[in-house]
Amino acid sequence: MNIDKFKQQHVDILQGIASLRRLAHAGVARNAAEIARGIVSISATIKLHLAVEDRALYPAVARSADADLARTSRAFQDEMDEIARSYEDFARRWNNAGSLERDEAGFRADANMVLRRVHERMQRENRDLYPRIEAM
Repeated sequence: MNIDKFKQQHVDILQGIASLRRLAHAGVARNAAEIARGIVSISATIKLHLAVEDRALYPAVARSADADLARTSRAFQDEMDEIARSYEDFARRWNNAGSLERDEAGFRADANMVLRRVHERMQRENRDLYPRIEAM
C-alpha cells in the first residue's frame, strides 16, 4: 500500500504545529489573528487526514493477512479517537483571536499538551505503523 499521501499530510500538520510554536514564542496576543488562522488551517488538514485514514487506510489494513498488523492498526485507530477529540476541543477554544488575546497562558498550556500529543502520535505512526503497512 502506498502511504505517501498520509506521510505528506503528516509533514503539513507538523509544519503547521511548528509555525504555531514560532508565533506563540513571538507573542500570543501580538500574533493572535495569525495563530487563529493557523489553527483553522491545521484543523482542516487534520480532519481530512483522519477521514481518509478511517475510510481507507485502517479498513485496508484490517483486511490484510497480517493479524498482528491488523491488531496494531486497530489500537492506533482507537487511540487516535481520544487524541482527535482533544484536538477538536482545543481548536474550538482557540480558533479566534479574541480567545487567544484574553487567555495567553491558557492557550500556551493547552497547546503544549494537545499539540505535543498530536506531534508525538504522528511520529509514532511514521516510525511504528507506516513502515509495516508499506511492507505488507
